[in-house]
Amino acid sequence: MNKGLLSVDEALEVLLANARPVAEVEDVPTLEATGRVLARAQVSTMDVPPMDNSAMDGYAVRVADVKAPDARLKVAQRIQAGAVGRALEPATAARIFTGAPIPSGADAIVMQEFCAADGEFVVVKKVPEPEAWIRRRASDIARGAQILAPGIRLRPQDTGLAASVGIEALPLHRRVRLGLFFTGDELVMPGDPLPPGRIYNSNRFTLNGLAQVYGCEVRDYGIVPDSLEATRAVLKRAAGECDVIVTSGGVSVGDADFVKPAVEAEGSLLMWKIAMKPGRPLAFGKVGNAAFIGLPGNPVSSFVTFLIFVRPFLLKTQGISQVMPRAIAARADFDWPEPDPRREFLRVKWNAAGGLDLYPTQDSAVMTSTAWADGLVDNPPNHAIRKGDLVRYLPFSELYG
Repeated sequence: MNKGLLSVDEALEVLLANARPVAEVEDVPTLEATGRVLARAQVSTMDVPPMDNSAMDGYAVRVADVKAPDARLKVAQRIQAGAVGRALEPATAARIFTGAPIPSGADAIVMQEFCAADGEFVVVKKVPEPEAWIRRRASDIARGAQILAPGIRLRPQDTGLAASVGIEALPLHRRVRLGLFFTGDELVMPGDPLPPGRIYNSNRFTLNGLAQVYGCEVRDYGIVPDSLEATRAVLKRAAGECDVIVTSGGVSVGDADFVKPAVEAEGSLLMWKIAMKPGRPLAFGKVGNAAFIGLPGNPVSSFVTFLIFVRPFLLKTQGISQVMPRAIAARADFDWPEPDPRREFLRVKWNAAGGLDLYPTQDSAVMTSTAWADGLVDNPPNHAIRKGDLVRYLPFSELYG
């Protein structure tokens, strides 16, 4: 690693050691809980299924009554889902439908495809195995079992599982309040005239979008003029309203970079140069009770450093227990013969042949590479890649989780 540069892992260790889950917990209707973070484990107060039931449309029978194919049984009752049948007498069958309770005495279901109706009787063409197509009580969930662990972001299937055991509301961590602002007198918003020497503020859109992906309550303070007074004023306001403040630009030591002195005046700051490409400068500190993370202003650097550093910090602040992304071993369908001494995050796309293609220009100013790609290759320092090598692939689908 380059002398004086902090490794990605070292920076992450410091960041995560300082991340604290929001303390406030609120009960939210289960129907509205998808995408939120569960604060406490959930335990079932019932068995699922709550009774023995049929897994198929067909006939409930006693196996002892069907000793050979073409057994003829009287259909003594009809049981639909939501109804309860009576005890099944010997030499009879019950017409039964999926989800309907199994009548007492029945020990198998014969699918209707293997039966033929004959007036008041049914001809059972196949000898059933005991327990065939019967779902036994508590075969899915037993009363008292934990169904959801704390510290997970609830998916639709998780809220469905909670509903299946009758949980009406779930205890969730309050949403993280994330403050964003952007520095640079050169920045212009889309829709406004673009004078010479000015650029559109793409970072505002990218970082707002990422914050929304992670379920934050976003407070966007817009573009802050390049002055110490203006930067301090916005920082102070954001610190009073937010849990985490993220900025883009102004974290260098140039004459027009006011974020560093503003944070130092209002709180405390660590300035890092990270041994990574793209995205070397990174700032971390505190302003009041809010954590502060300053990202580089370069659009690709800002995007990548948000994914690598801000993402896990936000997830831990939200109360999520597993914050590091899972990588996939994938085949490189490209050569990378001249690696950088720093750890690289290369923009790649999964191809139809099951390998990864490399965007032809890895310049950190080329925002097109991030829109084209569907993930990043996490490449170690000084590590050349040859076509066919396995690489560590971080899909955006994993990084956006």
